[in-house]
Amino acid sequence: MDYLMCHIEKEFFGTTSEGIPVHQYTLINRNGAMVKIITYGAIVRELWVPDKSGTLSDVVLGFDTFQEYEEKNSNFFFGAIVGRYANRIASGRFEIDGVTYQLALNDGDRPNALHGGVRGFYTRVFKAIPMKTPDGPSLVLKYLSHDGEEGYPGNLDLTVIYTLTNENELRIEYHATTDKPTIVNLTHHSYFNLSGEGTILDHELMINADHYTPVDENLIPTGEITPVEGTPYDLRSFRRLKDAIEPLKDTPVRGFDINYVLNGKDGELKLAAVLKDRKSGRVMKVYTTEPGLQLYTGNFLDVKGKCGRYYGSYSGLCLETQHFPDSPNHPNFPDTILRPGEEYRQVTVYKFEVEN
Repeated sequence: MDYLMCHIEKEFFGTTSEGIPVHQYTLINRNGAMVKIITYGAIVRELWVPDKSGTLSDVVLGFDTFQEYEEKNSNFFFGAIVGRYANRIASGRFEIDGVTYQLALNDGDRPNALHGGVRGFYTRVFKAIPMKTPDGPSLVLKYLSHDGEEGYPGNLDLTVIYTLTNENELRIEYHATTDKPTIVNLTHHSYFNLSGEGTILDHELMINADHYTPVDENLIPTGEITPVEGTPYDLRSFRRLKDAIEPLKDTPVRGFDINYVLNGKDGELKLAAVLKDRKSGRVMKVYTTEPGLQLYTGNFLDVKGKCGRYYGSYSGLCLETQHFPDSPNHPNFPDTILRPGEEYRQVTVYKFEVEN
């Protein structure tokens, strides 16, 4: 059977400062594509996919050692699952059923809660169950986020399933349930560089969105849903990122850090974005059931990464499928409240192809 041709390896990767062991799982599909995932933060450390000549390269940013992830990744979130609430919440405050909750403010100089908090899911060690499936090798990752963790209400039972399909897709499924009303917004935070080196400035990007959510000086949505037409955020046709970033370079953000309102129906798998690198011939298509997509072009990267490589500005970009930032404070945005008896579920697929 085809699924017996896939391969899964497990190895020790390090120990947290609290003494918890962390393991790395390597999934290899029948084409030889490979992903390496660690149980800390459910982080995708490496993702090897072919170029137009069949040569495999690692197309995500990251670190070599566990110590670097523990000490540095709260600034970058390389490859991690972020939550309980991905992106920003204004003043770290939200209300459910008349009760106000206060989160830590961890967004640098901005008064926001960011990506789940000081110790969001990107710092937690997940339980892992490897599986061989007809679609390709999978890794099931589980974490129980306790009531009150980082200020969020309710015990949240989370499952994330990574599958490296035999169609060269990295498929991510999310499932969560709660025993108390809470807010949930999860995303995957890999920085992609389809060249495997250099910057993403010569990559071309298309985002399937006619609208976006403008933000204030603290990068919090104003509540408006605005057409992209006539703005620097119009990526409905392929644009070279160097050209697209140019009009934003003198802004405080120095590039893209904005949420797009995706075309298509919320809850149905739809094309969100396509990223191309003509040099390697690699193409990445992003599909999601989520209503939004955060584009971040790595504007403030400044760190030494894998194999001693320096990651400076624009060394990689994030395409974070999500609900909108600060949704709990905007009644016109898609709802992010999860209640007992309901299931949070979303699917995102990063599909890799080649183009001559």
